[in-house]
Amino acid sequence: MEDSKIIDLYFDRNEDAISETSVKYGGLIKSIAYNILKNTADSRECENDTYFAAWNRIPPDIPRCLAAFLGRIARNIALDKHDYYSAAKRNRDFEVALSELGEIISKEPDPQASCEAEETAGIISDFLRQKSYTKRVVFIRRYWYCDSISKISSDFGFSESKVKSMLMRLRKELKKYLEQNGVFI
Repeated sequence: MEDSKIIDLYFDRNEDAISETSVKYGGLIKSIAYNILKNTADSRECENDTYFAAWNRIPPDIPRCLAAFLGRIARNIALDKHDYYSAAKRNRDFEVALSELGEIISKEPDPQASCEAEETAGIISDFLRQKSYTKRVVFIRRYWYCDSISKISSDFGFSESKVKSMLMRLRKELKKYLEQNGVFI
């Protein structure tokens, strides 16, 4: 089913919206949650929470891209769950992915930082648009979807060392690009 028809089902408050969303985007949602949490049961719970959140947000929200809308909700739910669990245990793969960007991204939450974060996100998007498709996808798979280096390398047919060096170069280029645009972290 097309995204516009699924969104119409949400607006009509038709419960088929959930099942159609599950059919089309269930795998994506579970994948995002699993890459962060590394736990199948928690990933299923995040998937259900994502459907509930989408049900409550559509309407009034009208997503331009349903996949991105749902992906963002799922990622935020999984990150919240990760924060909750991180006091007791660590997801090593996710912690490593975050630490790779640690020099570039600030973690201090405050109103001014939120505004600056939006501006920084725009600059990062501009940076990624200038990169080749492969570099852009590798970067996003690692730092948005939290895919492991080994998964990215096998999906692209690259060696793990090639993926690691590509990501290292991209992080260095991103840092330089941010500084050129007045963002110093």
